[in-house]
Amino acid sequence: MIPGPIRAVVVGASAGAVEALLTILPQLPDGYPAPVLVVVHVPPDRDHALVALMDPRCRVRVKEAEDKELAEPGTVYFAPADYHLLVETEGTLALSSDELVNYSRPAIDVLFESAAHAFGPDLLAIVLTGANEDGAEGLLAVCQAGGTALVQDPASAMAATMPQAALRACPSAQIADMDGIVAALRAAGGAA
Repeated sequence: MIPGPIRAVVVGASAGAVEALLTILPQLPDGYPAPVLVVVHVPPDRDHALVALMDPRCRVRVKEAEDKELAEPGTVYFAPADYHLLVETEGTLALSSDELVNYSRPAIDVLFESAAHAFGPDLLAIVLTGANEDGAEGLLAVCQAGGTALVQDPASAMAATMPQAALRACPSAQIADMDGIVAALRAAGGAA
């Protein structure tokens, strides 16, 4: 299962992301003891409205990540449109306009790989619904760094391609439906 309190959570989603995140993020308790960093594939020419959609529904703070900002516990950070979101070794966030990865910017792999380097075994990485293979290599990096890998059950995903690719890359990942993912997040944060 999920190990005791962790230092950070990273989440990647694409097609079907809004519904999945509306199920998960409002369940985080006030004072959640880790930052939650989220990459959702959004078109580069428009800002996504996820912060405005999620913030009123969540007990934790929800915001768009800013360059050189320290990732604080109890906050959900969304990658801005057209920027990769990375974590530097001291837990500071960085934004990058480097080239697309898996046809995406922001890319899940970029976040997961940098967070694996920064947090190692104290990281929980979650791959949700999506229609491409972004997140698979990043999840493998999390597993190799000793972090905990959790993948939405492809049968419960609106788009199963991304969870299936993640499970092929990291067969040791745990599989859960939405209720299981919520329970894992609460357990990782030290709540029952």
